[in-house]
Amino acid sequence: MSEDGRLLAGSVRRDDRENIALRPKWLRDMVGQDSLRDNLAIILEAAKLRNEPIDHVLFYGPPGLGKTSLAHVIANEMGANIRVTAGPSIERAGDLAAILTHLKKGDILFIDEVHRLGKAVEEILYPAMEDFVLDIVIGKGPAAKTVRLNLPRFTVIGATTRLSLLAGPLRDRFGARFRLDFYSQEALEHIVTRAAVMLKITIDPEGAREIAKRARGTPRIVLRLLRRVRDYAQTRADGRITAAVTREALELMNIDHLGLDEVDRNILSTIIEKFNGGPVGLETIAAATSEDSATIMDVYEPYLIQLGFLDRTPRGRIATVNAYRHLGLPIPQGSSPDQPKLF
Repeated sequence: MSEDGRLLAGSVRRDDRENIALRPKWLRDMVGQDSLRDNLAIILEAAKLRNEPIDHVLFYGPPGLGKTSLAHVIANEMGANIRVTAGPSIERAGDLAAILTHLKKGDILFIDEVHRLGKAVEEILYPAMEDFVLDIVIGKGPAAKTVRLNLPRFTVIGATTRLSLLAGPLRDRFGARFRLDFYSQEALEHIVTRAAVMLKITIDPEGAREIAKRARGTPRIVLRLLRRVRDYAQTRADGRITAAVTREALELMNIDHLGLDEVDRNILSTIIEKFNGGPVGLETIAAATSEDSATIMDVYEPYLIQLGFLDRTPRGRIATVNAYRHLGLPIPQGSSPDQPKLF
């Protein structure tokens, strides 16, 4: 299962093919992340003027915000070939050496979940990124010797959801580092409308707005919801996505008006009902909800914190007054019932 809760299969699914087709191909097609786009445009333009590959780039932030899409956009803008891999896939130093020796000048190596590279692999990557050389040890024991191979000038683009787990020396070798933030509702509405045109879906502006409101600020989720609402509209309505059809479809999926699903509400209700609102440790919450602790921290917590429903403290997680209000639970004495609502 992936970090955003989708089941993974060995074959490419229709949803995956649609996701690839809906990805922006050029920087001008990107919506949202305005500061990132402006800075990236300067880096790309300067590299083109110098006729050289761009510096190594690191994207970090919650899953589903477009890190992989940005890597492909950079490759298209630079007219470069891109080689895609993932940190867990590179198990041995020899695996990385094989990849690096097949790169050509100007190529881009995209490493997803770069924080999951092994120590031995990182040691090979350091000189490759900094000096564009590959040190290979031949033989063992006293007869072992090191052979240094020169590599063509290439670019590494790394993506991670856990910047804190990225080794300091590796992090410092990325010349440009960008954090991806959650998208605004206006940006998500634009993404929905553009995707609907590409998928040949008839959608009202109110329907697009309703889907965007419940997408947790994440493009990957907004596209998933659009496809599910499309299915509902085609089977239970006249095929047109309106605000009413969208609400009916998403209520059937147990997604409320803020985009919280059953897992989100289960996490909040567990903290409130089983642990008196907290503080409670992450591992305890994971055990009580039968969810993976890393998934809770990376996928669910960021949005709950952004909504003001959850607080992280040194002693553990605490459900806020807004969480009680949203779930319709009585606010305990000692809290601040006069605290203004966020929504």
